[in-house]
Amino acid sequence: MKRSIAAALCVATFGTTACASLNNTERGAGIGAGAGGAIGAVIGRQTGNTARGAIIGAVVGGAAGAVIGRRMDRQAQELETIPNTEVQRVGEGIAVTFESGILFATNSDVIQSAGQSNLRQLAASLQRYPGTEVLIVGHTDADGSDDYNMGLSLRRASAARNYLVGQGISSSVIRVEGRGESEPVADNTTAAGKSRNRRVEVAIFASEEYRQQVLRENGSQ
Repeated sequence: MKRSIAAALCVATFGTTACASLNNTERGAGIGAGAGGAIGAVIGRQTGNTARGAIIGAVVGGAAGAVIGRRMDRQAQELETIPNTEVQRVGEGIAVTFESGILFATNSDVIQSAGQSNLRQLAASLQRYPGTEVLIVGHTDADGSDDYNMGLSLRRASAARNYLVGQGISSSVIRVEGRGESEPVADNTTAAGKSRNRRVEVAIFASEEYRQQVLRENGSQ
């Protein structure tokens, strides 16, 4: 059942072409416990979207998934009030994109005052909705070397994580990744495209503990 749920969410979120490219081994990973995580990791690699892959990896589906989804709907509506952010409901989670220019100055991993305000609002939301996990993914444009950009993106993701921890969010529920210039969302040959590529993405999804709680309360799917 989990494989079919993850496959359906894969198609709904990323399209038939990307999901059809899963090989037999990857499809087989969808059978049994941990199916969502395995498929989510594959989706993240193949579509170039680590944050959304993590959300798909936390899929539950069925009645329990509907409960989690309604909760995420409410949280997403609150997050939409944060300035200079893009908030999207993805599967049973939320993808929040911060413009890197709001959080950080050029070539810096020090959070600016406007970025601190945004992260405080995010932390307040996470506190109101416990039972979630967070993946923070840093991205850069294509200027500079691959190694430099990878390091900068990780430092920025880590800085955002540290700020959230300072706001009272447990470090155990936050993971970070730096993707450098490897997951562009726009053309790196234009100034506008580079600006879009310089971003920090936050994936919010139900924790394993909360997923199991909802499954117990709503019946295993």
